[in-house]
Amino acid sequence: MKFRLVGTTVPAVEVFYDQAGEEMITQSGGMSWMSDGIDMTSDTNGGVMAGLGRMFAGESMFMARYRALRPGATIAFASKVPGSIVPVKMKDHPRGLICQKGSFLCSQSTVNLEVTFSRKFSSGLFGGEGFILQKLTGTGTAFLEVDGDVVEKELKPGEVIKVDTGNVVAFQEGMSYEIETVSGFKNILFGGEGLFLTRITGPGKVILQTQNIKDFAGVLSRYMPSRNNM
Repeated sequence: MKFRLVGTTVPAVEVFYDQAGEEMITQSGGMSWMSDGIDMTSDTNGGVMAGLGRMFAGESMFMARYRALRPGATIAFASKVPGSIVPVKMKDHPRGLICQKGSFLCSQSTVNLEVTFSRKFSSGLFGGEGFILQKLTGTGTAFLEVDGDVVEKELKPGEVIKVDTGNVVAFQEGMSYEIETVSGFKNILFGGEGLFLTRITGPGKVILQTQNIKDFAGVLSRYMPSRNNM
């Protein structure tokens, strides 16, 4: 399988099948265009419980599976909001990759999409993504959707990065993921960053995004007409 990223504002990944039998999976409705010579099927990709788990993790219950019937077939999957697409080679993450809800775009069928839970109550309650996260394991390549631009950090053992809630896309399994309170009453009241920050401790790789779509929607909502000003 080969691929290329196309577009800038709302990008897509275009996949080129090298041989018949290769498969890509995505959430229901994730395909944008494809050539002739591709067979589509839909299933829960692991059973009903796995499908229900994905629903709670921000994905669809049913996954679409696109299988090449002949070499040279092509298919594309586009992001839903302005941002970036990040290719992730699972061989670089042998223990797995923990992702925020809704970040999974598509992958080879050899990648497993599972549900995982925040280990600490505070992380689930205040971490911006809730108790349910996504976990990618297996082999092959997966593609993640990122709001805005992507920033990748490689943390050394014991190295800490503090991130505004909602700007974490993914981090390697085994890294410490906690929530800490912003210090100082004035910082909480006037700093504009809210009460909590996400604290991730190395070693391992962290994928960040420069935009949080929830915050962006909040900014846009200020300019939306309402009944009070109609």
